Parts: sequence; structure tokens; C-alpha cells
Amino acid sequence: MKRRENIQDDLFRSDEPEGEREESARDEGGWDRQPLAARMRPVTLEEVVGQDHILGEGKLLRRIIEADRLTNLIFYGPPGCGKTTLAEVIAHVTKRRFERTSGVISNVAQLRDVCETAKLFRQGKGTVLFVDEIHRFNKSQQDVLLPYVEDGTVTLIGATTHNPNFFINTPLTSRSLVFELHSLSPEAVQKLLYRALQDEGRGLGRYHAELDEAAANFLSEVCEGDGRRALTALEVAVRSTQPSDEGVIRITAEVMEDCVQRKMVHYDKSEDGHYDTISAFIKSVRGSDPDAAVYWLAKMIEAGEDPRFIARRLVILASEDIGNADPRGLTVAVAAMHAVEFIGMPEGRISLAQATTYLATAPKSNAAYLAVDAALEDIRQGRVVAVPEHLKNKHVEAVGKEAAPEYKYPHDFEGHFVKQEYLPVNREYYQPTEEGYEATIRKRLAYFREIRKNGGGES
Repeated sequence: MKRRENIQDDLFRSDEPEGEREESARDEGGWDRQPLAARMRPVTLEEVVGQDHILGEGKLLRRIIEADRLTNLIFYGPPGCGKTTLAEVIAHVTKRRFERTSGVISNVAQLRDVCETAKLFRQGKGTVLFVDEIHRFNKSQQDVLLPYVEDGTVTLIGATTHNPNFFINTPLTSRSLVFELHSLSPEAVQKLLYRALQDEGRGLGRYHAELDEAAANFLSEVCEGDGRRALTALEVAVRSTQPSDEGVIRITAEVMEDCVQRKMVHYDKSEDGHYDTISAFIKSVRGSDPDAAVYWLAKMIEAGEDPRFIARRLVILASEDIGNADPRGLTVAVAAMHAVEFIGMPEGRISLAQATTYLATAPKSNAAYLAVDAALEDIRQGRVVAVPEHLKNKHVEAVGKEAAPEYKYPHDFEGHFVKQEYLPVNREYYQPTEEGYEATIRKRLAYFREIRKNGGGES
């Protein structure tokens, strides 16, 4: 029991100068074996980058931490966005013990041991129990953990790459605040890179390395918002590159290409080539010109553009610009995205070309896109209405409450349609066009709206 506490004291001890800890680690021979991303983990809120939407001044999570009113938390977001780091920072800032486990490897006995040990420290600040991949917790693990969470023995911080609303059991999410972490922006990634190059204690400052602007731009884009991946590539580059006669290690774009095994995207002399070309590609598909679209697709492929990026843009376009005019467009685009992921390049270019030409020649409609944006605008302007009583998910009627109108099950009526109110305001967000399959939808919708307006539709 005592040994576990000593480990935690060493991790977050504040009375020992940081430099002495670093020198001690080097002397023991373990410093160089520890990955750069681990050495550069932030220890204060100010060092955390890229999550201003939850950690900026006045934001909820920052207020909770600074007021020391920590509650159970669940962080979800893509790999390398800082979920584990943020959990450690929170424990450090609030001066709590930090225990780490995983939903993959922890069994019931291990969880019970960790939680029983945490009871010894309830009189102090308490214990943060960090559970990585918490969505993998089974019922037995959850049953063991819940009583300790309920009585405050541990403060739970869970991390997952999956949406908690779908992949984490309700008993855990109902006892936690859920925060979404975003992929790091290229600017945030570059901030991490230059910080690591300048830090002589935890980082690479003692190597006297210089990172070219082109190399920094390339790495911050190719790592796809994953800070850990970017720092790992930087460390490989610095430690595998010979210094110049002046003793300086110069990390060029070519060196970085070799370290990440990806080529830079080379368009023309314009720095906006990436954005201009994808814009021309999307506008050509939207404009129903398959020849132009295939040309811009070929240019991106030849330039070394990430094929997954192209596929994702096609998926967006299939809903935004085609929609229900040809519902198969989304199916084709998603299939192409999966094909590219599965078979890779260069064969993936064929699937991209098939999706591109199909979407370019499909009938176009942005009606679904306009419909959801119009509804969102109403809600953001405060035009929020309550759910009608007959549409609510009711299990028990309130005693003494006036009986609500009965919900009519459409399948019990002729044509599987019956007139009843679904929205207590008169709004028509979806306006199908006459293009493709939407022409059929338009006729059907006009029939339904006429019945709701003038009566009929029951049998």
C-alpha cells in the first residue's frame, strides 16, 4: 500500500526542484528511454494547448478545477488530443493522488484493490482514478467501481475515443460531466514542437536543433491533430540527424518526410495550393462537371494529398449538395471512404474516381442542408418549443394531471398516415426540389402537408 503512495508522491511532488528530478532521471539512465511526448506532458493548465473551448478563462471545466470542486469527468476525443495529459494535470493542480488503469486490462480484483487503497486517503484531498478506454468497462467492472464513485472514495476521470452517449453505460455517464476534446489545430501542434525544441530540461533543447518552417508546417498537418504523434516524429528526426559543422541539427522538410514516411503535398508555388485545389474539386463536382472534377482529383493524388481527406470531403458533399435528389450518393461516398481506408493507394484512386464521377453526374439538391440550418437558427434565436404531451416517452401518468391527447400510431391507418400534431408551430423547413428522387418526395410531402392543413387522412 505504502509503495503505491510513494510512486504517486514522486509523480507530483512540488517541493523538489524540477531540474533535479530531470538530472536524477538522466543519471539513472532512464531519461533518454522515456518518449518525448511523455517527458513534455504539461503539469499546469497554462501548458495545455488546443482545448480553449473547455479550459479557456471562464469556461466550465477551468472553473471547476480552479475552485477545487472536482467531480467525475469523462473526456472523449481523437487519439493524441490530450485526454490522459489533462487528467494528470487536474490531479496535479488539485493536489490529489493519481491512479491510472484501463478498461482493457483491469479486472475486478485490480479495481477493488485500487479503490480500497484509496480509502486510506479520503481524509486528505482524495484520489483521482483515471480509466483509459472506459467504454470497454463491462458490467462486473462497473458494479465494483460504482459504490466507490458514489461515496466519493475516488473521483473518476474516464477517457475514450468513442461518443459516451452510445458507448458508455448510463450509470457512469449519469454520474459524470462529459467533455469533448478536439484534435489539436496545426497552430497548437507547432506550439508543442517549438516548446519541445527550446526546453533543455524535459525536451530537446540540449541538442541545439532547428526546425525549418516548411518542416514544421508539414508535420503539424500530417499528424492530423495528434500531438503525441508529432512529438514522436520530432524526436526521431532530431536524434537521428547528424549535426552540422557548427553543431546545429537542422530538420528540413526532407528529413521530416523520411521520419513520418509520408511525402509533402507539392502543388505549385502558391502556398494556398492545397485549399485552392480541393475547392476547385468540390465546386466541379457540385457543378456537375465530371471531367474537371477528375482532373482536380488527379492533381491532388499526384501532389500526395491524403486520400482520406479527399474521401471525407466527398462524404460531406454527398449530403450537402446532392442529398435526397439521389440518396445513393451518400452510400457511394461512404463506400469509397471505406475502400480507400481498406485497400490504400494507389488502387484507392479508382474508388475515389468512381465516387467523384457518380456524385458529379447525380442530380443536385441542398434542401436537407438548408432545412437543418433553418431549424438550428430558430433554436439559436430562442424559438424553442416543448414536446407535445402525446409525443413524449411516457411510462407513468402523473396523478391528477389532465389526460393528454392519445398518440395515433400511423401504421394503424390507411396509407400508414394519420393527421396529428408533431410540432406546435407552423414551420416548413424541408423544401424538396424537383431534381431526381426529390421530385417524388416533393409530391408525397405536398400531399401530407395538405392533409395536415385541411383535414382528412384518418380512417
